[in-house]
Amino acid sequence: MTLKTRSAPPHAMAMLEALRGLGYSTSAALADIIDNSISAGAKEVCVDFVWDGLSSRISILDNGRGMSDAELESAMRLGDKNPLDLRAAHDLGRFGMGLKTASFSQCRRLTVKSIKNEVESCLRWDLDELAANPDGGWLLFEGPADGSASYLDALNAAKSGTLVLWELMDRVVTGGYTVNNFNDLIDTVESQLAMIFHRLLQGPRAKLKLLLNGRAVAPWDPFMSGHAAKPWTSPVTNHATSYGNVAVQCHVLPHRDKLTVAEFEENAGPTGWTAQQGFYVYRNERLLVAGGWLGLGNARAWNREEAHRLARIRLDIPNTADADWKIDVRKSTARPPVSLRPWLMSLAENTRERARQVFAYRGTPTPAQGNAPIEQAWRVDRLKAGMRYRIDQNHPSVAAVLAGAGELQPLIKSMLRVIEETVPVQRIWLDTAENKETPRTSFEGEPNEAIIEVASVLFEDLIERKKLSVEEARKTMLRTEPFQKYPSLVAKLGS
Repeated sequence: MTLKTRSAPPHAMAMLEALRGLGYSTSAALADIIDNSISAGAKEVCVDFVWDGLSSRISILDNGRGMSDAELESAMRLGDKNPLDLRAAHDLGRFGMGLKTASFSQCRRLTVKSIKNEVESCLRWDLDELAANPDGGWLLFEGPADGSASYLDALNAAKSGTLVLWELMDRVVTGGYTVNNFNDLIDTVESQLAMIFHRLLQGPRAKLKLLLNGRAVAPWDPFMSGHAAKPWTSPVTNHATSYGNVAVQCHVLPHRDKLTVAEFEENAGPTGWTAQQGFYVYRNERLLVAGGWLGLGNARAWNREEAHRLARIRLDIPNTADADWKIDVRKSTARPPVSLRPWLMSLAENTRERARQVFAYRGTPTPAQGNAPIEQAWRVDRLKAGMRYRIDQNHPSVAAVLAGAGELQPLIKSMLRVIEETVPVQRIWLDTAENKETPRTSFEGEPNEAIIEVASVLFEDLIERKKLSVEEARKTMLRTEPFQKYPSLVAKLGS
Protein backbone atom coordinates (compact mmCIF):
# COMPACT_ATOMS: atom_id res chain seq x y z
CA MET A 1 0.00 0.00 0.00
CA THR A 2 1.43 3.38 -1.00
CA LEU A 3 1.46 5.99 1.77
CA LYS A 4 0.04 9.34 0.76
CA THR A 5 2.21 12.24 1.86
CA ARG A 6 2.38 15.98 1.47
CA SER A 7 5.25 18.42 1.71
CA ALA A 8 4.51 21.04 4.35
CA PRO A 9 7.51 23.37 4.66
CA PRO A 10 7.06 26.29 7.07
CA HIS A 11 6.40 29.77 5.77
CA ALA A 12 9.61 31.74 6.21
CA MET A 13 8.23 34.88 7.86
CA ALA A 14 5.84 33.00 10.14
CA MET A 15 8.62 30.71 11.35
CA LEU A 16 11.19 33.47 11.82
CA GLU A 17 8.78 35.70 13.73
CA ALA A 18 7.87 32.73 15.96
CA LEU A 19 11.55 32.05 16.69
CA ARG A 20 11.91 35.61 17.94
CA GLY A 21 9.85 34.72 21.00
CA LEU A 22 12.18 32.14 22.58
CA GLY A 23 12.84 34.44 25.53
CA TYR A 24 16.51 35.36 25.25
CA SER A 25 17.80 38.26 27.29
CA THR A 26 20.37 40.41 25.52
CA SER A 27 23.08 38.92 27.74
CA ALA A 28 22.05 35.34 26.94
CA ALA A 29 21.85 36.12 23.23
CA LEU A 30 25.34 37.62 23.20
CA ALA A 31 26.69 34.67 25.18
CA ASP A 32 25.33 32.34 22.49
CA ILE A 33 27.20 34.28 19.79
CA ILE A 34 30.40 34.26 21.88
CA ASP A 35 30.03 30.48 22.23
CA ASN A 36 30.36 30.21 18.46
CA SER A 37 33.51 32.33 18.57
CA ILE A 38 35.06 30.11 21.23
CA SER A 39 34.16 26.97 19.27
CA ALA A 40 35.94 28.57 16.28
CA GLY A 41 39.14 28.88 18.31
CA ALA A 42 38.89 32.61 19.07
CA LYS A 43 41.18 33.94 21.79
CA GLU A 44 39.72 37.44 21.74
CA VAL A 45 36.13 38.60 21.28
CA CYS A 46 35.16 42.28 21.03
CA VAL A 47 31.54 43.28 21.72
CA ASP A 48 30.63 46.85 20.78
CA PHE A 49 27.40 48.69 21.59
CA VAL A 50 26.71 51.79 19.47
CA TRP A 51 23.86 54.12 20.46
CA ASP A 52 22.05 55.78 17.56
CA GLY A 53 18.41 55.81 18.61
CA LEU A 54 16.36 53.42 16.48
CA SER A 55 19.49 52.78 14.39
CA SER A 56 21.50 51.54 17.38
CA ARG A 57 23.53 48.40 16.77
CA ILE A 58 25.69 45.76 18.41
CA SER A 59 28.63 43.97 16.81
CA ILE A 60 30.59 40.91 17.92
CA LEU A 61 34.06 40.51 16.40
CA ASP A 62 36.34 37.49 16.99
CA ASN A 63 39.77 36.35 15.83
CA GLY A 64 38.82 32.72 15.33
CA ARG A 65 39.32 30.49 12.29
CA GLY A 66 36.62 32.19 10.27
CA MET A 67 34.31 30.48 7.76
CA SER A 68 34.43 29.76 4.07
CA ASP A 69 31.45 30.78 1.96
CA ALA A 70 29.96 27.28 2.20
CA GLU A 71 30.54 27.15 5.97
CA LEU A 72 28.96 30.56 6.45
CA GLU A 73 25.90 29.55 4.43
CA SER A 74 25.61 26.44 6.60
CA ALA A 75 25.92 28.51 9.78
CA MET A 76 23.19 30.91 8.59
CA ARG A 77 20.76 28.12 7.64
CA LEU A 78 18.18 27.21 10.29
CA GLY A 79 18.34 23.61 11.44
CA ASP A 80 21.47 22.82 9.44
CA LYS A 81 22.91 20.56 12.15
CA ASN A 82 21.26 17.57 13.79
CA PRO A 83 21.58 17.95 17.59
CA LEU A 84 21.99 14.17 17.83
CA ASP A 85 25.18 14.20 15.75
CA LEU A 86 28.53 13.70 17.49
CA ARG A 87 30.63 16.81 17.79
CA ALA A 88 34.02 17.90 19.08
CA ALA A 89 34.50 17.69 22.84
CA HIS A 90 35.20 21.45 23.07
CA ASP A 91 32.16 22.49 21.01
CA LEU A 92 29.78 24.76 22.92
CA GLY A 93 26.89 24.41 20.45
CA ARG A 94 24.30 21.69 20.01
CA PHE A 95 21.22 22.65 18.03
CA GLY A 96 22.75 24.64 15.17
CA MET A 97 20.22 27.37 15.93
CA GLY A 98 21.96 29.71 18.38
CA LEU A 99 23.36 32.25 15.93
CA LYS A 100 19.96 32.76 14.34
CA THR A 101 17.56 32.43 17.28
CA ALA A 102 19.75 34.53 19.59
CA SER A 103 20.12 37.26 16.97
CA PHE A 104 16.45 37.31 15.87
CA SER A 105 15.44 37.68 19.53
CA GLN A 106 17.16 41.08 19.54
CA CYS A 107 17.12 42.42 15.98
CA ARG A 108 15.44 42.25 12.56
CA ARG A 109 18.65 42.36 10.54
CA LEU A 110 21.51 39.91 11.09
CA THR A 111 24.65 40.31 8.98
CA VAL A 112 27.65 37.98 9.32
CA LYS A 113 30.98 38.66 7.62
CA SER A 114 33.75 36.09 7.85
CA ILE A 115 37.29 35.72 6.56
CA LYS A 116 39.06 32.38 6.20
CA ASN A 117 42.39 31.92 4.44
CA GLU A 118 42.10 35.62 3.53
CA VAL A 119 38.90 34.93 1.54
CA GLU A 120 35.90 37.03 2.56
CA SER A 121 32.20 36.04 2.67
CA CYS A 122 29.17 37.99 3.85
CA LEU A 123 25.53 36.90 4.23
CA ARG A 124 22.50 38.55 5.78
CA TRP A 125 19.07 37.72 7.12
CA ASP A 126 16.76 40.72 6.78
CA LEU A 127 13.25 40.24 8.16
CA ASP A 128 11.97 43.50 6.68
CA GLU A 129 13.10 42.44 3.20
CA LEU A 130 11.43 39.05 3.65
CA ALA A 131 8.23 40.68 4.85
CA ALA A 132 8.17 42.80 1.70
CA ASN A 133 8.26 39.59 -0.38
CA PRO A 134 6.23 37.04 1.62
CA ASP A 135 6.22 34.50 -1.22
CA GLY A 136 9.97 34.67 -1.72
CA GLY A 137 10.74 31.87 0.71
CA TRP A 138 13.93 31.48 2.74
CA LEU A 139 16.06 34.14 1.12
CA LEU A 140 19.57 34.88 2.38
CA PHE A 141 20.96 38.14 1.08
CA GLU A 142 24.57 38.50 0.02
CA GLY A 143 26.54 41.42 1.42
CA PRO A 144 25.55 44.09 3.95
CA ALA A 145 22.46 46.30 3.71
CA ASP A 146 22.75 49.70 2.04
CA GLY A 147 24.65 52.05 4.32
CA SER A 148 25.91 49.30 6.64
CA ALA A 149 29.14 48.26 4.91
CA SER A 150 31.29 50.53 7.11
CA TYR A 151 30.01 48.77 10.25
CA LEU A 152 31.90 45.65 9.09
CA ASP A 153 35.22 47.41 8.44
CA ALA A 154 36.73 46.22 11.74
CA LEU A 155 37.30 42.81 10.15
CA ASN A 156 39.01 44.09 7.01
CA ALA A 157 42.59 43.92 8.30
CA ALA A 158 42.24 40.37 9.66
CA LYS A 159 43.47 37.21 7.96
CA SER A 160 40.75 35.23 9.69
CA GLY A 161 37.82 35.86 11.98
CA THR A 162 34.10 36.62 12.04
CA LEU A 163 31.99 39.72 12.69
CA VAL A 164 28.31 39.43 13.64
CA LEU A 165 26.25 42.61 13.27
CA TRP A 166 22.82 43.25 14.79
CA GLU A 167 20.76 46.10 13.33
CA LEU A 168 17.14 47.23 13.64
CA MET A 169 17.07 46.14 17.28
CA ASP A 170 13.34 46.49 17.78
CA ARG A 171 13.30 44.10 20.75
CA VAL A 172 15.85 46.28 22.58
CA VAL A 173 15.29 49.89 21.52
CA THR A 174 11.54 50.29 22.04
CA GLY A 175 9.31 53.31 22.58
CA GLY A 176 10.72 55.69 25.21
CA TYR A 177 14.10 53.91 25.27
CA THR A 178 16.94 56.36 25.98
CA VAL A 179 20.73 56.41 25.97
CA ASN A 180 20.61 55.93 29.76
CA ASN A 181 18.63 52.71 29.28
CA PHE A 182 21.22 51.64 26.70
CA ASN A 183 24.08 52.31 29.13
CA ASP A 184 22.27 50.37 31.85
CA LEU A 185 21.95 47.47 29.40
CA ILE A 186 25.70 47.56 28.80
CA ASP A 187 26.32 47.32 32.55
CA THR A 188 23.91 44.38 32.86
CA VAL A 189 25.52 42.58 29.94
CA GLU A 190 28.99 43.10 31.39
CA SER A 191 28.04 41.60 34.76
CA GLN A 192 26.34 38.62 33.10
CA LEU A 193 29.18 37.87 30.68
CA ALA A 194 31.70 38.22 33.52
CA MET A 195 29.82 35.42 35.29
CA ILE A 196 29.02 33.18 32.31
CA PHE A 197 32.61 33.06 31.03
CA HIS A 198 34.52 33.60 34.29
CA ARG A 199 36.40 30.30 34.15
CA LEU A 200 37.64 31.09 30.64
CA LEU A 201 38.57 34.68 31.56
CA GLN A 202 40.36 34.21 34.88
CA GLY A 203 43.93 33.37 35.72
CA PRO A 204 47.32 34.22 34.20
CA ARG A 205 46.73 31.64 31.44
CA ALA A 206 43.18 32.70 30.58
CA LYS A 207 41.73 31.01 27.51
CA LEU A 208 39.71 34.04 26.43
CA LYS A 209 39.96 37.83 26.39
CA LEU A 210 36.58 39.53 26.21
CA LEU A 211 36.30 43.25 25.45
CA LEU A 212 33.13 45.30 25.87
CA ASN A 213 33.31 48.67 24.13
CA GLY A 214 37.10 48.36 24.30
CA ARG A 215 37.24 47.56 28.03
CA ALA A 216 38.34 44.13 29.23
CA VAL A 217 35.60 42.22 31.07
CA ALA A 218 36.91 41.08 34.47
CA PRO A 219 35.74 37.62 35.56
CA TRP A 220 33.27 37.26 38.43
CA ASP A 221 34.00 34.08 40.40
CA PRO A 222 30.85 32.92 42.27
CA PHE A 223 32.94 30.72 44.60
CA MET A 224 35.34 33.39 45.93
CA SER A 225 38.20 30.99 45.21
CA GLY A 226 41.20 31.55 47.43
CA HIS A 227 39.51 33.94 49.89
CA ALA A 228 41.07 33.45 53.32
CA ALA A 229 37.72 33.70 55.16
CA LYS A 230 35.93 30.91 53.27
CA PRO A 231 34.76 28.45 55.94
CA TRP A 232 34.50 25.35 53.72
CA THR A 233 35.29 23.97 50.27
CA SER A 234 34.76 20.28 49.52
CA PRO A 235 37.03 18.08 47.40
CA VAL A 236 35.84 17.49 43.83
CA THR A 237 33.45 14.52 43.70
CA ASN A 238 33.08 12.59 40.42
CA HIS A 239 30.24 10.41 39.14
CA ALA A 240 30.66 8.28 36.01
CA THR A 241 27.68 8.13 33.62
CA SER A 242 26.99 6.66 30.18
CA TYR A 243 27.61 10.11 28.63
CA GLY A 244 30.79 10.92 30.56
CA ASN A 245 31.97 12.21 33.92
CA VAL A 246 29.95 14.59 36.11
CA ALA A 247 32.03 16.52 38.67
CA VAL A 248 30.81 18.47 41.70
CA GLN A 249 32.56 20.76 44.17
CA CYS A 250 30.65 22.35 47.06
CA HIS A 251 31.40 25.77 48.57
CA VAL A 252 30.24 27.73 51.59
CA LEU A 253 31.08 31.43 51.33
CA PRO A 254 32.13 33.69 54.22
CA HIS A 255 29.58 35.39 56.42
CA ARG A 256 29.13 39.11 55.84
CA ASP A 257 31.01 39.82 59.08
CA LYS A 258 34.14 38.39 57.46
CA LEU A 259 33.98 40.64 54.37
CA THR A 260 34.62 44.29 53.71
CA VAL A 261 31.74 46.35 52.36
CA ALA A 262 33.30 46.26 48.90
CA GLU A 263 33.81 42.48 49.03
CA PHE A 264 30.23 41.91 50.16
CA GLU A 265 28.79 43.99 47.33
CA GLU A 266 31.11 42.52 44.69
CA ASN A 267 30.45 38.90 45.59
CA ALA A 268 26.66 39.27 45.73
CA GLY A 269 26.62 38.62 41.98
CA PRO A 270 24.37 40.09 39.28
CA THR A 271 21.12 39.15 41.06
CA GLY A 272 22.10 39.35 44.75
CA TRP A 273 23.18 36.93 47.48
CA THR A 274 19.91 35.05 47.92
CA ALA A 275 19.23 34.58 44.21
CA GLN A 276 22.79 33.44 43.49
CA GLN A 277 22.74 30.45 45.88
CA GLY A 278 22.63 26.88 44.63
CA PHE A 279 24.05 24.97 41.69
CA TYR A 280 26.24 26.47 38.97
CA VAL A 281 26.10 24.11 35.98
CA TYR A 282 28.99 24.29 33.51
CA ARG A 283 29.70 22.67 30.17
CA ASN A 284 33.27 23.04 28.91
CA GLU A 285 33.82 25.67 31.65
CA ARG A 286 30.99 27.79 30.22
CA LEU A 287 28.26 28.57 32.75
CA LEU A 288 24.79 27.37 31.74
CA VAL A 289 22.78 27.76 34.96
CA ALA A 290 23.67 30.34 37.63
CA GLY A 291 22.14 29.36 40.95
CA GLY A 292 18.95 27.60 41.99
CA TRP A 293 18.44 24.07 43.27
CA LEU A 294 17.60 22.29 39.98
CA GLY A 295 14.20 21.18 41.22
CA LEU A 296 15.77 19.15 44.05
CA GLY A 297 14.17 18.91 47.48
CA ASN A 298 12.48 16.53 49.85
CA ALA A 299 8.68 16.79 50.06
CA ARG A 300 8.81 19.76 47.66
CA ALA A 301 11.47 21.57 45.65
CA TRP A 302 13.82 23.79 47.62
CA ASN A 303 13.41 27.53 47.25
CA ARG A 304 16.12 30.14 47.44
CA GLU A 305 16.11 31.11 51.13
CA GLU A 306 18.14 33.59 53.15
CA ALA A 307 19.49 30.88 55.44
CA HIS A 308 21.20 29.09 52.54
CA ARG A 309 22.47 32.07 50.60
CA LEU A 310 26.12 31.24 51.31
CA ALA A 311 25.83 27.82 49.57
CA ARG A 312 27.14 27.59 46.01
CA ILE A 313 27.89 24.32 44.20
CA ARG A 314 29.95 23.94 41.03
CA LEU A 315 28.69 21.18 38.72
CA ASP A 316 30.50 20.22 35.49
CA ILE A 317 28.84 18.13 32.77
CA PRO A 318 30.25 17.08 29.38
CA ASN A 319 28.75 18.35 26.13
CA THR A 320 27.39 14.85 25.51
CA ALA A 321 24.97 15.29 28.42
CA ASP A 322 22.58 17.81 26.82
CA ALA A 323 19.73 15.38 26.17
CA ASP A 324 19.95 13.71 29.60
CA TRP A 325 20.13 17.08 31.36
CA LYS A 326 17.43 18.66 29.15
CA ILE A 327 19.59 21.62 28.11
CA ASP A 328 17.40 24.03 26.12
CA VAL A 329 18.24 26.04 23.01
CA ARG A 330 19.02 29.14 25.10
CA LYS A 331 21.41 27.15 27.35
CA SER A 332 19.69 28.60 30.38
CA THR A 333 17.96 25.63 32.03
CA ALA A 334 19.06 22.17 33.11
CA ARG A 335 17.39 19.25 34.90
CA PRO A 336 19.45 16.48 36.44
CA PRO A 337 18.59 12.93 35.37
CA VAL A 338 16.66 10.83 37.88
CA SER A 339 19.68 8.54 38.34
CA LEU A 340 21.81 11.43 39.67
CA ARG A 341 19.24 13.13 41.89
CA PRO A 342 19.96 11.14 45.11
CA TRP A 343 23.70 11.82 44.80
CA LEU A 344 23.18 15.53 44.13
CA MET A 345 20.57 15.75 46.92
CA SER A 346 23.03 14.34 49.45
CA LEU A 347 25.77 16.79 48.45
CA ALA A 348 23.36 19.72 48.41
CA GLU A 349 21.82 18.89 51.79
CA ASN A 350 25.26 18.80 53.40
CA THR A 351 26.24 22.10 51.77
CA ARG A 352 22.97 23.81 52.69
CA GLU A 353 23.28 22.74 56.33
CA ARG A 354 26.87 24.00 56.55
CA ALA A 355 25.82 27.28 54.95
CA ARG A 356 22.90 27.62 57.34
CA GLN A 357 25.18 27.16 60.34
CA VAL A 358 27.59 29.84 59.12
CA PHE A 359 24.67 32.17 58.40
CA ALA A 360 22.93 31.49 61.74
CA TYR A 361 26.03 31.79 63.89
CA ARG A 362 27.39 34.83 62.06
CA GLY A 363 30.54 33.04 61.00
CA THR A 364 31.64 32.13 64.53
CA PRO A 365 34.97 30.23 64.25
CA THR A 366 36.42 27.50 66.42
CA PRO A 367 38.78 29.18 68.92
CA ALA A 368 42.47 28.91 68.20
CA GLN A 369 43.18 27.29 71.57
CA GLY A 370 42.11 23.67 71.27
CA ASN A 371 38.74 22.48 70.01
CA ALA A 372 36.54 23.71 72.85
CA PRO A 373 33.17 25.00 71.59
CA ILE A 374 32.22 28.65 71.73
CA GLU A 375 30.18 29.65 74.80
CA GLN A 376 27.07 31.15 73.20
CA ALA A 377 24.60 33.43 74.92
CA TRP A 378 21.59 31.69 73.38
CA ARG A 379 20.84 27.99 73.14
CA VAL A 380 18.26 26.18 71.01
CA ASP A 381 16.01 23.53 72.56
CA ARG A 382 14.51 21.23 69.92
CA LEU A 383 11.13 19.95 71.08
CA LYS A 384 8.43 17.88 69.40
CA ALA A 385 6.33 21.01 69.09
CA GLY A 386 9.18 22.98 67.51
CA MET A 387 12.23 24.96 68.55
CA ARG A 388 12.59 27.13 71.63
CA TYR A 389 15.29 29.73 72.28
CA ARG A 390 16.71 30.20 75.77
CA ILE A 391 19.38 32.39 77.34
CA ASP A 392 22.23 30.12 78.42
CA GLN A 393 22.71 30.83 82.11
CA ASN A 394 26.15 29.22 81.93
CA HIS A 395 27.42 31.95 79.63
CA PRO A 396 30.18 33.76 81.61
CA SER A 397 28.42 37.15 81.50
CA VAL A 398 25.08 35.72 82.65
CA ALA A 399 26.65 33.41 85.22
CA ALA A 400 28.64 36.30 86.72
CA VAL A 401 25.47 38.34 87.28
CA LEU A 402 23.55 35.43 88.79
CA ALA A 403 26.45 34.50 91.07
CA GLY A 404 26.70 38.01 92.51
CA ALA A 405 22.98 38.78 92.58
CA GLY A 406 22.31 37.58 96.13
CA GLU A 407 18.68 38.09 97.09
CA LEU A 408 18.03 39.70 93.67
CA GLN A 409 18.71 36.43 91.86
CA PRO A 410 15.01 35.35 91.60
CA LEU A 411 14.12 38.76 90.19
CA ILE A 412 16.94 38.58 87.62
CA LYS A 413 15.93 35.07 86.58
CA SER A 414 12.38 36.32 86.10
CA MET A 415 13.70 39.13 83.92
CA LEU A 416 15.66 36.65 81.80
CA ARG A 417 12.55 34.52 81.36
CA VAL A 418 10.54 37.56 80.23
CA ILE A 419 13.26 38.35 77.66
CA GLU A 420 13.19 34.72 76.42
CA GLU A 421 9.42 34.71 76.03
CA THR A 422 9.24 38.08 74.28
CA VAL A 423 11.99 37.76 71.67
CA PRO A 424 10.27 39.15 68.53
CA VAL A 425 11.02 36.09 66.42
CA GLN A 426 8.28 36.77 63.87
CA ARG A 427 9.31 40.42 63.52
CA ILE A 428 12.98 39.50 63.07
CA TRP A 429 12.05 36.86 60.51
CA LEU A 430 9.83 39.28 58.58
CA ASP A 431 12.38 42.12 58.64
CA THR A 432 15.10 39.74 57.46
CA ALA A 433 12.93 38.43 54.61
CA GLU A 434 11.93 41.93 53.50
CA ASN A 435 15.35 43.54 53.80
CA LYS A 436 17.28 40.48 52.53
CA GLU A 437 19.74 40.95 55.37
CA THR A 438 20.12 39.88 58.99
CA PRO A 439 19.66 42.63 61.57
CA ARG A 440 22.81 44.40 62.66
CA THR A 441 24.04 44.76 66.26
CA SER A 442 26.41 47.27 67.85
CA PHE A 443 28.89 44.43 68.51
CA GLU A 444 29.99 44.30 64.87
CA GLY A 445 33.02 45.57 63.03
CA GLU A 446 35.96 47.06 64.87
CA PRO A 447 35.88 47.15 68.71
CA ASN A 448 34.11 50.29 69.90
CA GLU A 449 33.76 51.76 73.39
CA ALA A 450 30.72 49.60 74.21
CA ILE A 451 32.53 46.37 73.32
CA ILE A 452 35.65 47.38 75.25
CA GLU A 453 33.61 48.31 78.32
CA VAL A 454 31.61 45.05 78.39
CA ALA A 455 34.71 42.95 77.72
CA SER A 456 36.64 44.70 80.51
CA VAL A 457 33.86 44.14 83.05
CA LEU A 458 33.62 40.43 82.23
CA PHE A 459 37.41 40.05 82.27
CA GLU A 460 37.67 41.61 85.74
CA ASP A 461 34.92 39.29 87.02
CA LEU A 462 36.80 36.22 85.76
CA ILE A 463 39.90 37.33 87.66
CA GLU A 464 38.30 38.61 90.87
CA ARG A 465 35.36 36.22 91.38
CA LYS A 466 36.54 33.07 89.62
CA LYS A 467 40.20 33.66 90.59
CA LEU A 468 41.51 32.94 87.08
CA SER A 469 44.95 34.07 86.01
CA VAL A 470 45.23 36.71 83.31
CA GLU A 471 46.14 34.07 80.72
CA GLU A 472 43.28 31.77 81.79
CA ALA A 473 40.82 34.68 81.67
CA ARG A 474 41.94 35.56 78.14
CA LYS A 475 41.48 31.96 77.00
CA THR A 476 37.98 31.95 78.48
CA MET A 477 37.14 35.21 76.70
CA LEU A 478 38.29 33.70 73.39
CA ARG A 479 35.79 30.87 73.91
CA THR A 480 32.92 33.25 74.68
CA GLU A 481 30.50 34.83 72.22
CA PRO A 482 30.87 37.57 70.97
CA PHE A 483 34.38 38.29 72.25
CA GLN A 484 36.01 35.54 70.18
CA LYS A 485 35.63 37.92 67.23
CA TYR A 486 38.08 40.37 68.81
CA PRO A 487 41.31 38.49 69.61
CA SER A 488 43.43 41.67 69.47
CA LEU A 489 41.17 43.31 72.08
CA VAL A 490 41.26 40.25 74.34
CA ALA A 491 45.05 40.11 74.08
CA LYS A 492 45.22 43.63 75.58
CA LEU A 493 42.95 42.90 78.56
CA GLY A 494 44.88 42.78 81.82
CA SER A 495 47.89 44.56 80.33
